[in-house]
Amino acid sequence: MTTLARHLRRAVRRLGIDVVRHRPAGQDLVRLLRRYEIDLVLDVGAYRGDFGALLREAGYQGRIVSFEPLREPRCELRHRAGLDDAWSVLPYALGDRAGTATLNISGDAGSASSFLPMLPRHRAAAPGAAYTGDVIVETRRLDEVWKQVTAPGERVFLALDVQGYEAQVLDGAGEFADEICGVRIGAPLVPLFEGGRLFDDLLALARERFGLTLMSLTPDFTDPRDGRLLRCGLVLLREDAPAPGEQVPAQVAAVV
Repeated sequence: MTTLARHLRRAVRRLGIDVVRHRPAGQDLVRLLRRYEIDLVLDVGAYRGDFGALLREAGYQGRIVSFEPLREPRCELRHRAGLDDAWSVLPYALGDRAGTATLNISGDAGSASSFLPMLPRHRAAAPGAAYTGDVIVETRRLDEVWKQVTAPGERVFLALDVQGYEAQVLDGAGEFADEICGVRIGAPLVPLFEGGRLFDDLLALARERFGLTLMSLTPDFTDPRDGRLLRCGLVLLREDAPAPGEQVPAQVAAVV
């Protein structure tokens, strides 16, 4: 920091304002993706493309394939992806079966939409997310589209924002489970959607079925009435292939 910058910072501090260097929200995640040589992110439940935009802002340069079944948010998603040669969009949901299914549309412009019934605890913490209708959407299994969306040798990271449907999407990986190098999932600490799996089950599934190791844990959804954490975001990666010249430590502390 230059002398002038230090003087300016001291001056604004006297006004009760602190100046800090901007740090993109996804920087820690992108650092992990780079370390484990991830070059393809499958963004499931992409909505308007916020997660993909976050990755780009934080410096991720690999491919992104986004899945979004709802027409209106997909229009904005396509606009964002259309400006990026390494970002493509597919118009369906992923799950454990192919065909069609009824998607419940949430009142917060659809961002909490789910195939599962929303429970009272979720509605009480986020009244604006209550369902306002439903729509029939096309569904696919990940193993069904795997060869369509991946290329040989790509290291794949699966990012899920599917509101209680995480286990079904993971089950849909089928024979390609061993080829998934990492996942990002929302893990509820209390029941939020009927039939949705909770933190312990999802963590065990990612560890035992996919052979992944927990790398980070961040707050995701908090009840504004009492401050209780209802859901957290987990990032898990496969430790068998660190970046060249780097050695992965035996234990990695969760980042909160």
